[in-house]
Amino acid sequence: MKLFLFTLALFLSLVAQTQSFPYDLKIDSISIPQLGGLQSFGVGQANGKWLVVGGRLDGLHRRQPWATFDSAGHNTQLMVIDPILKKRWVAPLTSLSTSLQEQLSSTNMEFIQKGEYLFLMGGYGISKTVDDHITFPYLTAIHLPSLIDAIVNQTDFSSHILQVKDELFAITGGQLLMLDDAFYLTGGHRFDGKYNPMGNGTFTQTYLSGIRKFTFSVNNNTLNYKHLGDVTSEDYLHRRDFNVLPQILPNGKDGLIAFSGVFQKEVNLPYLNAVVIDRDSFTVVPDFAQYYNHYHCATISLYDKYKQTMHNLFFGGIAQYYDSSTYLVQDNDVPFIKTVARVMYDKNGRLAEYKMPVNMPAYLGAASEFIVNPALSILPNEVVAMDQFVGDTILLGYIYGGIQSPAANIFWINTGVESKASEMIYPVYLIKTKGDHSTLNYQSVGGVQLQLYPDPIENRLSLNFTLKNAGDVLVEVTNLDGTLRLEKTLKKLAIGQHSETIKFRKLNRGEVYFVRLTMGEVKVVQKMIVN
Repeated sequence: MKLFLFTLALFLSLVAQTQSFPYDLKIDSISIPQLGGLQSFGVGQANGKWLVVGGRLDGLHRRQPWATFDSAGHNTQLMVIDPILKKRWVAPLTSLSTSLQEQLSSTNMEFIQKGEYLFLMGGYGISKTVDDHITFPYLTAIHLPSLIDAIVNQTDFSSHILQVKDELFAITGGQLLMLDDAFYLTGGHRFDGKYNPMGNGTFTQTYLSGIRKFTFSVNNNTLNYKHLGDVTSEDYLHRRDFNVLPQILPNGKDGLIAFSGVFQKEVNLPYLNAVVIDRDSFTVVPDFAQYYNHYHCATISLYDKYKQTMHNLFFGGIAQYYDSSTYLVQDNDVPFIKTVARVMYDKNGRLAEYKMPVNMPAYLGAASEFIVNPALSILPNEVVAMDQFVGDTILLGYIYGGIQSPAANIFWINTGVESKASEMIYPVYLIKTKGDHSTLNYQSVGGVQLQLYPDPIENRLSLNFTLKNAGDVLVEVTNLDGTLRLEKTLKKLAIGQHSETIKFRKLNRGEVYFVRLTMGEVKVVQKMIVN
């Protein structure tokens, strides 16, 4: 079911936010002999080389419990990549303990580099101990310079890896970042058993639905940690497989923003809102909806010191929406996309989403990683300082890996060969330009967050939307020629989120409708084509 949407009217106060971004993006490609494809891995860098850990060798996972996330797709070696010399070195995990072998070949570990250490947490894979798939309860620390040198020189590397066990670490699909001196595990879930998309009894699943705080340290070859407590919210942090990016907040302090992710509690679709996280609390950003880049993809955060503005770049992946000839297209199958988007966070705490004029070179980006150019000026929280850019062409870094698909929607036909793990490396450049060539997504700043769910079989139209003010909502549906097909007033609705279902006389496949919501002075119109 696809919906073609555009906004005809928004709040009168919502003038296009014109925070300038006078750069175009250029995405090149390089290949390295025998590199191979990988997705959902962890990565760190030292001395011009990358260490790549874990992940899957195959593409999009299959639907059948007996076939998905099989052992053949495990990455059972550590890999070192030199993007300048275009060389790679590998070392098998077989010399390590069973617990290290299992975790370091898992998928969707949370990871972060702090100084010379790469910390890896959790991950989903096959455990020999229980002879089943589990989320691993481990935290592992790797000394990057030593281990990279050992792999390049083909010497023993086991002494450069430390591991501890605690059920608190058994999370996959979350994001691990730092605020000040603490590590913040945001979102994710514990998933044990064999995956299936129908919710049958082959697995158990528990969302973290919050933020878990730690300190980590390595002293005298011992990995130490302390749990600092959890902050939970079933309403706003019940999400996984998403992007969490470091920020400079409007008050000048470090923070994080959790973008999108899955799944909404009422429907199996991505979140549209974003959550700002500071040291002590979190806040949902008002009047913002993110329509592009809903699943985890390659990202980078840039800070304009002079305008006190963050620019967050998202590269491809998977999303419920994409742009087509200026129309915002809603696809509830949540397809692979090519969209490169920028989310601006200004000094007044407002977010706005922009589509960049460049696309990814294919349907790729999901479960890929962005390896930042270490020659850039990088702030302590891993945000890149734009005021330190030199020249008109800036190498931001590289995108590696992820899932590459031949088409937008393959999930329900996937036999394991339709997609693959990308083996390409994509250098990403900023090119100085005159003016801002990105396009504001006006729906991102409307605050209404309207989503439509037509059912041509049951003749129902479901609407999700948010109200800033209590009152009546007039719903009108017209044909393409302007004929009124439905008029209904939803009375005395409260402030907040709403899910409403309206019976419709007849929804015809292939027919075009306009759906208009009127809420006082606010009017939102969307164009809908029922497939």
